[in-house]
Amino acid sequence: MSSDKKYNYPNKLPIFRFFLDAEGVRRNPIPFHERYFDKLGDSFSLKIGFSKHLILSRDNDIAQYILVRNQKNYHKSKFQSVYLSKYLGKGLLTSDGDFWLKQRRLIQPAFHKQKMNMLVDNMNKTIISEIDSLRENETFNAFPAMSQLAFNVVAKSLFEFSISEEKLHRIKFIIEEVQKFLVKEIRLPHKALWFSLSGQVKKHLKLADENNSIIKEIIEERSSSNEDFNDLLNLLMETRYEDTGEPMAMQQLIDEIKILFIAGHETTANALTFTLHFLGSNPEVQQKVFDEITEIESQTDNVIEQLQKMPYVNAVLNESMRLYPPAWITDRQNVDDDTVGNFKIKKGTLIGISFYELHRNPKYWQDPDKFIPERFLGEQKKQSMQYFYPFGAGPRMCIGAGFAIYEMCLAISQIVKRYVIESNTSTVEFNPLVTLKPVNVEISLSKR
Repeated sequence: MSSDKKYNYPNKLPIFRFFLDAEGVRRNPIPFHERYFDKLGDSFSLKIGFSKHLILSRDNDIAQYILVRNQKNYHKSKFQSVYLSKYLGKGLLTSDGDFWLKQRRLIQPAFHKQKMNMLVDNMNKTIISEIDSLRENETFNAFPAMSQLAFNVVAKSLFEFSISEEKLHRIKFIIEEVQKFLVKEIRLPHKALWFSLSGQVKKHLKLADENNSIIKEIIEERSSSNEDFNDLLNLLMETRYEDTGEPMAMQQLIDEIKILFIAGHETTANALTFTLHFLGSNPEVQQKVFDEITEIESQTDNVIEQLQKMPYVNAVLNESMRLYPPAWITDRQNVDDDTVGNFKIKKGTLIGISFYELHRNPKYWQDPDKFIPERFLGEQKKQSMQYFYPFGAGPRMCIGAGFAIYEMCLAISQIVKRYVIESNTSTVEFNPLVTLKPVNVEISLSKR
C-alpha cells in the first residue's frame, strides 16, 4: 500500500494544467492563482513527481496555524533558505531554527519603539529632501520616485549621512539586478543548469560579493571613526549576544544589513506607490488625509507626537496594503507530518500562503476589491485585523514593521500637505516578484 494513502490533500490542480500554464505563471502567477482558487476552493494542491506535494492557500485558519499556532513545525522553504541565502547570506530573512532565534533576539532591541523614535528626525529630513525633488504639474511614474525615496530613507537610517551617493547607487543597482535574476531562478527551476552553464549564476554571485565589499568598507570606516552616529548601523554594532557578550561577526553584520536594505526599501516603495494611486483616484479620501494632518500640526509640532495621532492616514495605508500587500506571498515546509485543518499532510510539504488572495477573499471581506479605508477605523478595525498580513504574522513577523509605518506616514503626510495628487492610471498593473512591484502607476502633483 502506498504511504500516500494515509495523507489527504486539498483539491488537486492537474499536473498537465500546471505545465500548460507554466510560462504564464512565470510572468505573473496571480491571475492563475485566482482561477485555481475559484475552481478548486480556498486551498488547492499539486503533486510533483512521486512524493512531493505543494499547497497554495488563501484560508485564514491555515495561515494562522502555520505562521502562529504551530509555527515551530514550519520552517522557511528552500526558496528562501537556499535561493535567497545564496545572494543575501544568512540573515534574519533567510535563516531558521535556533540560529534565527538567536539573531532575532539580538537585533530586536534595535527596532524597539524608543530606538525608532531616535531615527525619526533623520528620516523626516531625508523624506523632505526627496519630496523637494519631485516634479510638479507633469505626469510621472510614481514607483521610481518612491523607490528612490525609500532607498535613501533606509540608507540614511542605516548609515546616517556617512556614505557617498556613488556607493548608494551601486548598492541599489546590485540589489535590483540580483532580485530580478533570483525570481527567474525560483520560477524556472528546470533552467537551473542553463543559468549555471551560461555564466548567469556566476555573474550575479559576483555582484553579491561586490555588495558585500561595499558594506564591509562602510563598517570598517565606521569602526575606525571617533564620531558619534545616530543610526541603525551604530545600534547593530553595539548589540551583544546574551550568552557570550560578543558582538556580531563582520560577515553576519553584512548579511543583516543586506536584508534590511532589501526588506526595508522595496516593500515600502511599493506600498507608497499604490497608496499615492488610491489618494489620486479618491479626492474625498485625500481631503480627509489633508484635514487630519492639518489638525494634528495645529496641536503639536513634535514629529513623534504627530505620528501617534494619525488614525486615518494609517487606515488609508492599511487598506492600500490590504489590496496590494508588498510582501504578497510567503511559504513554509513542515518538519514533521501534521494535520492542517481537514488535511493530513506529509512532512516536507511546501505550503504557500497568498496574502494577496487572502486579503481579497470574500469569505472575510465585504466588497473585497473596493478601496474602503474605513475598514481600519473604530470597531471595523478589530474585525479587519484578524485577516490582515501586511508584515506577516507570528514570531517571524517583519522586525521593521514599526520603522516602515513611521516612514510611510511621514512620506504621505509631507506629500499631501504640499501637493494635490492626481492619478493618471485607471487600471493598476503589477509584477509579483519577491515583492509585489507596481508597474506604470502614473501620477501628477500640483501645489496645494
